[in-house]
Order: sequence, then C-alpha cells, then structure tokens
Amino acid sequence: MHELAICQALLRQVLEVAESRCSKRVERIKLRIGPLSGVETGLLKSAFPLVAAGTPCEGTIIEIEDIPVRVRCQICGSTSQARSNRLLCTDCGTWRVTLISGDEMLLAAVELLDAETSNKWERAHV
Repeated sequence: MHELAICQALLRQVLEVAESRCSKRVERIKLRIGPLSGVETGLLKSAFPLVAAGTPCEGTIIEIEDIPVRVRCQICGSTSQARSNRLLCTDCGTWRVTLISGDEMLLAAVELLDAETSNKWERAHV
C-alpha cells in the first residue's frame, strides 16, 4: 500500500505550509488526482488519519477533485478527453496522442485555522 507513503509525504508538505503561516490547525486539504496517477483515493483517505494522528492535521477533512484524462492528438492536433484505458483521439481515432492531464496528484489548497482568532483562510495553489 504505497498510499501510506504518499500520505506521509503529503503530511510533511501540509505541515510546512501550516508552519510557514504560524497556524496551529489544518481544517481541510484539497487534492486534485487523476486516474492515471496510480493513487487509490479511497485508500488515501483511509490512510491519512493514521499518519496525521497527534499532529495539527488530526481530524482534517480531505477533499479530492478528480482530474479527467485529456490527450492532444499528434496527427490532427485536437485536444479531447479520453478514458484511462483507451488513450485515443476522439476526432480521428489515432493512438498517437500526448497525455495532457490525468496522471497527476496535486495539493491544490490547504485551509488553516488560526487558533487565536478562529479565522479560517484558504491558501490555493500550494
């Protein structure tokens, strides 16, 4: 289960953001994950509480946005959505395509809670 190692790396990154903003608590983490990333989102959500226990991320809500698989055709130049098991141009049907999106895992935002003022704020594009 490599999702545990991914959670450990994610926790380190989120804690760096929280520390840089002098925040004592992380309320929400927003991720963008494509189906070709190799990350099982259900396992990721299950494993994160294990690594976050006893940290400012304990009890943090994880939101995951699915990134669609998109390809650019090397023959006709069109850009289209594709199925993860069928990377073909939807216009001309060729397999000669370049993957544009769908294989990434991105930390999109971290929502922090300032313990002193209880104000929430969001940091996008972390």
